[in-house]
Amino acid sequence: MSQGLVTMSYIAASMLFIFSLSGLSHQEKARSGNVYGMLGMAIAMFATVMSDAVSSYVIIMLAVLIGGFIGTKAAVKVKMTQMPELVAIMHSLVGMAAVLVGYANFIDPTSLLTGVEKTIHEVEIYIGILIGAVTFSGSVIAFGKLSGRISGNPVLLPARHWLNLGLLVMSIWLCMQFLQSAETGGGTWALLLMTLIALAFGVHMVMAIGGADMPVVVSMLNSYSGWAAAATGFMLGNDLLIVTGALVGSSGAILSYIMCKAMNRNFISVIAGGFGTTSGGPAAVVEGEVKEINSHETAALLQDARNIMIIPGYGMAVAHAQHTVNEVCKLLRDKGKNVQFGIHPVAGRMPGHMNVLLAEAKVPYDIVFEMDEINENFPEIDVTIVIGANDIVNPSALDDPNSPIAGMPVLECWKGEHTIVLKRSMASGYAGVDNPLFVHEHTQMLFGDANDSMQAVLKELQG
Repeated sequence: MSQGLVTMSYIAASMLFIFSLSGLSHQEKARSGNVYGMLGMAIAMFATVMSDAVSSYVIIMLAVLIGGFIGTKAAVKVKMTQMPELVAIMHSLVGMAAVLVGYANFIDPTSLLTGVEKTIHEVEIYIGILIGAVTFSGSVIAFGKLSGRISGNPVLLPARHWLNLGLLVMSIWLCMQFLQSAETGGGTWALLLMTLIALAFGVHMVMAIGGADMPVVVSMLNSYSGWAAAATGFMLGNDLLIVTGALVGSSGAILSYIMCKAMNRNFISVIAGGFGTTSGGPAAVVEGEVKEINSHETAALLQDARNIMIIPGYGMAVAHAQHTVNEVCKLLRDKGKNVQFGIHPVAGRMPGHMNVLLAEAKVPYDIVFEMDEINENFPEIDVTIVIGANDIVNPSALDDPNSPIAGMPVLECWKGEHTIVLKRSMASGYAGVDNPLFVHEHTQMLFGDANDSMQAVLKELQG
């Protein structure tokens, strides 16, 4: 394939990636956004394989088959509850790819660059490996936290901010040493030492972030993986990688900003450590009587209610209850009830986790609302059903300045007439914070598996 056709293919792929991001920003267009993305990637891969840059089709096809097999197996076997950790581990692969490409470029014996061009290329190599190593190690730790292999509590080392600053200064100094040594054919030691520092920084950065901030971390690592891909594009002189990496990096950064704003946090505070690291005193002790409710009583309340709000959380994903919830929703709407879904920006373990689950269950998009859209409606809600959510409906975020999640906007469901919370037990949420909602005067607890509980409520409503 001629270079002109390759360039045209890359432009077409870039446009499709832009259409993909545009589609994925709205629930109604998310499916078409995925199609655009897949089509763009198919065009990009075909153009790359058919370009003059490929000298060994056997190796390329072998890599495509292995990667395709792994991707297909993951898509078939990974459950929706495991999607956040899958995204995190995929980010780590992008980071490792940037590191390997960087080292391959550094030791490339065929490079003929000299002077300023050689210096610029060496800076690209250094930055690409730096970002890739941080992305790789940070994503591995995020995978461990999201999958439960590593505790979600923040690990805060003494003088951690000075440690981060020291690692940054050391990386800058090593960059200078690398550029000076590379002029005479050296620089390997500086590059290796910087890689180790970057790997350590990625581990330290994510270990210091608490569980409540993990959705932001996933978004942040998504941005890092994009910049790593862009750096790889500069190293290889590949325009498509540069454009695609910039799209992913910038969109991930914007999403991280939006989520931080929704949580009343700033990006620096997330990087500096998880919720609760700057608390001025002990959090208030949750005291009160837990009032239980059964499926029959729950169905009776729903039958008498006019306005109903459903708030899904990670527990709904664990119980695979989204389809049963949709059946209950359809039945209630057929009875003339006004049913709405309230989604917190950080519900679940990654951005849009609950939206994906509800879309999978074919819940109508027009009754799914973001927190800012429906929070003021709770005084008019007759019954709120909280399914496996905890931190996102915790009143202490608003009225306890010493709470580890103080200042985080939450869904104010306790302002409604009745709140029914579906949980397996009274255990705290992912942030490790007790919830006064569970003993609130308007709250009743429906204990058990969320899917079993909703199935029982569905049968009562049908009967």
